[in-house]
Amino acid sequence: MIVKKFQAASETEAVLKAQEELGSKAVVLNVKTVKQRGIMRLFKKDYVEITAALEEDEFIDGINKNKPTVASNATSGSGTAMTKKNISPLSSSNTSKVDYVADEKIAPSVETMAIEQKLDSLHKLLQSQILANSDNGTRTGLESLRAAAAENGATAEGKSEDNLSEGEKVVRERENTNIKFLKLIYNKLIDNEVNEKFADQIIGEIENSLKKESNIDSILAAVYQKIILKLGEPTSIELGDKTKVVFFIGPTGVGKTTTIAKVASKFKLEQYAKVAFITSDTYRIAAVDQLNTYASILDCPVSVVYSADELEDALAEYKDFDLIMIDTAGRSHKHEEQMEELAGFLEKMEELKDSYDVDIYLTLSVTTKYKDLVDITKRYSDVKNWAVIFTKLDETCCLGNILNIRMLTGAPLSYTTYGQNVPDDIEIINEQALAKQLLGGGA
Repeated sequence: MIVKKFQAASETEAVLKAQEELGSKAVVLNVKTVKQRGIMRLFKKDYVEITAALEEDEFIDGINKNKPTVASNATSGSGTAMTKKNISPLSSSNTSKVDYVADEKIAPSVETMAIEQKLDSLHKLLQSQILANSDNGTRTGLESLRAAAAENGATAEGKSEDNLSEGEKVVRERENTNIKFLKLIYNKLIDNEVNEKFADQIIGEIENSLKKESNIDSILAAVYQKIILKLGEPTSIELGDKTKVVFFIGPTGVGKTTTIAKVASKFKLEQYAKVAFITSDTYRIAAVDQLNTYASILDCPVSVVYSADELEDALAEYKDFDLIMIDTAGRSHKHEEQMEELAGFLEKMEELKDSYDVDIYLTLSVTTKYKDLVDITKRYSDVKNWAVIFTKLDETCCLGNILNIRMLTGAPLSYTTYGQNVPDDIEIINEQALAKQLLGGGA
């Protein structure tokens, strides 16, 4: 990935510079106004600085293509940073434009910061570890890298360190620095329980796209953006013309019933939707009572079903409702009979798909061991088109399993829960915050 900064008197001019150099597929990572300080503010005007990125393959492909032009209604930047909401998109006669979606994902909804600020703790970690690894504390990080490069022997051209020119030595030092940064980022991902296979994949993709002159800021920006892309766009429950039927499936003890209550509360209290509950969880002691308690508070009807035929009757009873939430029994992924029963309910739902809009959510606890999560997702692989809800984020400090399951299954992520409070403690997954935490930048 190519990450570069461009400066100009206005945002429009800065973005145009980015387009001219990187092409129309460039992604704006950050826009900020840099104010002059000290006595220089009397002689120089403030300027706008943008950080833009582009996948290297796209840069090469777009070298000979026409450059887009700036629309007349593009606005200039103001303040310390800007997000998609207050930036007018740039357009041209061929409709190509700079994509601001990355800025929307990277910037927090309340306060936009530069990549360096978002990941400041990791930045400091990298610097401190490089210094700490210097020999006896007498060498700088760069000096240690030079020594390590000398010990490694010849370059790709077969030259020893002593035979390198000064320019070649600088290039080699930068390459070694990049490797050192990537290794530290890799270790941080592993510390946050990202599976080695997926950490290798992310770092490998970044390493192949890095320029020799890359610095820590561009490396962090590239890894941060890559993780967000890997996490993908989250999905959520959307009401439409048909009655929405939502199945919650998953193993025992992950908090399906509480999650259902939280989601139902949001639709009932915020969208004034007509919500009904159906439960097939007749195995767990007091499971029906628990759902009845939530339903009573929300003033929603509840039906208990024991078979697929009863499910059809219950759905018909609530055909005029906006949303029907179906709580299934916690199924052990190792229990064949229970899984067959669940399959029966889903097959019946497939028969009724013309009358209902159906969503299926596999509910998992982020605290479950990764190997167990792999077994669980394999067992549910026969179920089509499910999205993933992760619960119990408040019970762990390592969230790597979220990225692991996303990259393992390719299934879209959805809601996350982080407590027992109903209707609170639930939200659509925040990819930006998660990527930052996986990189050691804090929540």
